[in-house]
Amino acid sequence: MTPILLLGAGRMGGAILDGWAKAGAFAARDILIVDPFPSEAAKRMEAAGARLNPPAAALAQARTVILAVKPQKWLEAAAQHGAHLAPDAVIVSIAAGVPTEAISREFGGRTVARVMPNTAAAINRGTTSLYAADPDARARARALFAPLGAVVELPEEALIHAGTAVAGSGPAYLYAFVETLEAAGAAIGLSPDDAKALARSTVIGAAALLEASGEEPAELRRQVTSPAGTTEAAMNVLLGEHGLPPLMREAVAAAQRRSKELGG
Repeated sequence: MTPILLLGAGRMGGAILDGWAKAGAFAARDILIVDPFPSEAAKRMEAAGARLNPPAAALAQARTVILAVKPQKWLEAAAQHGAHLAPDAVIVSIAAGVPTEAISREFGGRTVARVMPNTAAAINRGTTSLYAADPDARARARALFAPLGAVVELPEEALIHAGTAVAGSGPAYLYAFVETLEAAGAAIGLSPDDAKALARSTVIGAAALLEASGEEPAELRRQVTSPAGTTEAAMNVLLGEHGLPPLMREAVAAAQRRSKELGG
């Protein structure tokens, strides 16, 4: 499956490169990177031996191509680079919303897998949704992203939109929660620094316990919630009629709709 060509080395592409480097997943010499404005991660990989912005003729060496440009730029990338690729190169796309049929068509009928990772890939704790009808493309995509964290294979391509809404965009939901928890702590009298320390440490610790314990989140919540206690008072707000459940459903549905829109 190597050499690997990464088309686009921005925030997500850079996270992939950093995660590979951390995991020792692929030799840098087997990685080609094309990006007119390469990230620091791309420059670090170049220093380790990757080829950054090589001549167009070198792209034919790639056996696997990761399409990591912004969704609005994928057609431009296909037009610019598609003709230089090997006929049997497999395309692995992270372009949100863009269906495999369209990608395959614009890349000359090549086999396509779709994935939606998130930026925790940079520290090998990412989550990737994966769909591919072709077994070889599916196996290649899994081999690319398994070193970067969890990989969930979805049975239907349409579910990639849902995977994007839950995991692709999901880190931002958590960061927004931490941000608002810090602000709420400061609003009731904590110093901003103390609110920051308490909120961040609490969320990190709770997430670590969720992973280590194997318990369902609802059970862990019940364990913390004493009857008529302080946590129950908060849960009555957060899980109330206008609390987190309807807000999260609305947020995830909005992300799913936008994923579909990006695909045209």
